[in-house]
Amino acid sequence: MRAIVIDDSGEKPALTLSEVDSPTPGEGEVLLDVVAAGVNRADLVQASGKYPPPPGESELIGLEVSGRIAALGSGDTGDWAVGDEACALLAGGGYAEQVSVPAGQLLPVPAGIDLVTAAALPEVACTVWSNLVDAGRLTSGETVLLHGGSSGIGTMGIQVAKALGARVAVTAGSAEKLERCRELGADVLINYKESDFVEEVRSATDDGADVILDLMGGEYLGRNVEALAKDGRLVIIGLMGGRSAELDLGRMLQRRLSVAATSLRGRPRAEKARIVAAVRENLWPRIEAGEIRPVVQEVLPLAEAQRAHQVLKDSQHVGKVLLEL
Repeated sequence: MRAIVIDDSGEKPALTLSEVDSPTPGEGEVLLDVVAAGVNRADLVQASGKYPPPPGESELIGLEVSGRIAALGSGDTGDWAVGDEACALLAGGGYAEQVSVPAGQLLPVPAGIDLVTAAALPEVACTVWSNLVDAGRLTSGETVLLHGGSSGIGTMGIQVAKALGARVAVTAGSAEKLERCRELGADVLINYKESDFVEEVRSATDDGADVILDLMGGEYLGRNVEALAKDGRLVIIGLMGGRSAELDLGRMLQRRLSVAATSLRGRPRAEKARIVAAVRENLWPRIEAGEIRPVVQEVLPLAEAQRAHQVLKDSQHVGKVLLEL
């Protein structure tokens, strides 16, 4: 089969379309004929050689796909049948014509969403739900701050938080991106290039944000803690701004703050299946009702994976970039 592989023979790693062995579904897995794959920032990190897949998972890039079931492995594969259309959360292997998926990580294509666009859903939906709801314990009436509001995670996070009854503040780097965030339901719009998000959040709230979802890491750690309300929760899901910084434990004690750092890719399959089931139960009906919708910036051919990665590097997109086979 054809797949994107990392060619590190030159000065910089490059993504090339090559022939590789097709996967064989194991026990409790299904084989998908891939129609489209989502592109995520984690893919860029893996392409640079800094984010290897968990042990035993595919070495190929790609954390989410949509497609049609081509074969069933042995054991329990649920109610899935050959020919069913589905989208899936992966630990790797998505940039390819076929991929093996644990049955518990499959989701039906929501009614009203085409099969290609469905590839934009699994990773962001599962990331947002597991971090805003599970780790962040976001509830109705609270305020959440989403850094990178125009990203794939951000555009989904805005809609999920609003569906939960929360007030949403976002950061983004341009008026155009902030306008897109407003259209999705964001209440507080912060241009991080022009103003201090701590001051903006504090002026827009009584005490600060109850939950902050952060992809910057070290660079934002101190200011995120300052922006939290009493009993606030900071959930870190990325390290774009570095992996270390000082933490004011005194402020955390005084204001009863908590900091969590989470990653979805390396979790056990049973834990991923639990998250997928919660997403299907809680978010899929809202997607089918039009209350939440995938936001797709661009769809490119699989062979143009390098260009897709450059779109994310340049940060000019809003929502998701997809690769279509």
